[in-house]
Amino acid sequence: MFLDPLVIGGLLLLGSVAGFLAGLLGVGGGMMMVPFLTWFLTAHEVDAGLAVKMAIATSMATILFTSVSSVRAHHRRGAVRWDLWRAMAPGIVIGGLVSGGAAFALVKGRALALSFALFVGFAATRMLFISKPRNTWPLPGPLGLASVGAGIGCVSGLVGAGGAFMSVPFMGRCGIPIHQAVATSAAIGLPVALANTVGYVIGGWQVHSPVPGSLGFLVLPMLLIIALASISTAPLGARLAHAMDVSQLKKVFALLLYGLAGYMAWRAFG
Repeated sequence: MFLDPLVIGGLLLLGSVAGFLAGLLGVGGGMMMVPFLTWFLTAHEVDAGLAVKMAIATSMATILFTSVSSVRAHHRRGAVRWDLWRAMAPGIVIGGLVSGGAAFALVKGRALALSFALFVGFAATRMLFISKPRNTWPLPGPLGLASVGAGIGCVSGLVGAGGAFMSVPFMGRCGIPIHQAVATSAAIGLPVALANTVGYVIGGWQVHSPVPGSLGFLVLPMLLIIALASISTAPLGARLAHAMDVSQLKKVFALLLYGLAGYMAWRAFG
């Protein structure tokens, strides 16, 4: 399966685009990968319910690599709010372990596909129709930020995304400038991905997988190919994010997300 040059080329292209979007927008890498990986696995005769879980888990694991590469580029520009990261990280780890290690293994693949479609549709709607809020919220204290982090870690684990689709709007509502919100959300993706990836391995340890090179719900060959591509393009997206107004690009990307959400909803009900 993974020795086919067309398969390798397709995964490299997917990783390149996902890494670039993750660096540029702070969102979108995992959201874009999950539908394509689901389609790829089901096309190779993997049960649809298991394919969704493996796509979500593998997509999340690639964020480990994309996040490091993207954060380095943002950090050089002093855009990462490490004070927020330190306050949210403990909650993120707890929420991610609970989600990836317990809830993920118990929830049916069809329900995960529908959850993914709903959250991606929500993220796309925010990009298209919700402008910058006039009134900002006060930034919560350490306990409040840890609680927000727990929610981000838990929900992200169920949909295979790095959490930026929640953390960027939250920080924006709290008055954090958009470039700092994108950069800090990229950094938040690291504990989100780490905690959930550990959970996916533990939760899927007893699952019999027809896909060669699987570890729990992870597909290691997929992970390695996509990661190689994404770590090379994430810094390019991060550099471009500091040099342009990405509002128009976000609207175009939102339309793509609607299409991907529709596909996952079809997988849920089909």
